Amino acid sequence: MNYFKRTYYIPKLLYVVTITVLYSCANETEIVTKQPTLSDYTVGEKWVWKYKGVSTEGVVRSEGEDAREIVSVDDVLGMVIGTDTIPVADIVKPEENEMPMYDWPLEVGKKWKYEKNWTSQDGTTGTQSQDVEILSFKEETVDAGTFMAYTIQYKGKITNSRGYSAAAEDVWWYAPALKNFIKLTQTQGDFLYEEELIKYSNPSKN
Repeated sequence: MNYFKRTYYIPKLLYVVTITVLYSCANETEIVTKQPTLSDYTVGEKWVWKYKGVSTEGVVRSEGEDAREIVSVDDVLGMVIGTDTIPVADIVKPEENEMPMYDWPLEVGKKWKYEKNWTSQDGTTGTQSQDVEILSFKEETVDAGTFMAYTIQYKGKITNSRGYSAAAEDVWWYAPALKNFIKLTQTQGDFLYEEELIKYSNPSKN
């Protein structure tokens, strides 16, 4: 993870952990999504994304792959994210923020306000404030395949203690069948970050 991403954006670890709590108990014809429970995850379940961050001048500031995998440590389910293992029980814990990242249940047309205060690895503090709307639920195609997915749009502003301030627009494509996002675009000032799922595997469905 490069300096730009550490300093000027919410730590990616937090963002990905948060987005992973999405899960649908519905089938493809029902566009309502509820929060998951521990039993919805399988040991060995794995997601792999490719990512790239580019400035408006075409300068590549970050590029590579990310992976998340469900493991069992002393009979406790965890999600491996980089060098960290986060208990799945923490990931599925209901969010208590009055302006949450997700307002359950998720359904097309729903709107709410999201606000988050954060601290990056170098000690920089900041605030993200955005209006959220679920725009659609339809088939979306990425490198990993074609999936029914919600399109969730976040539009607002991000500021930090170093004097940085910029408009921020994020769009997440979340696939209920995978309990995760399949695509992400983040536009912030002169920086565009994109992430796309390239592989998903689940031993219970092989």
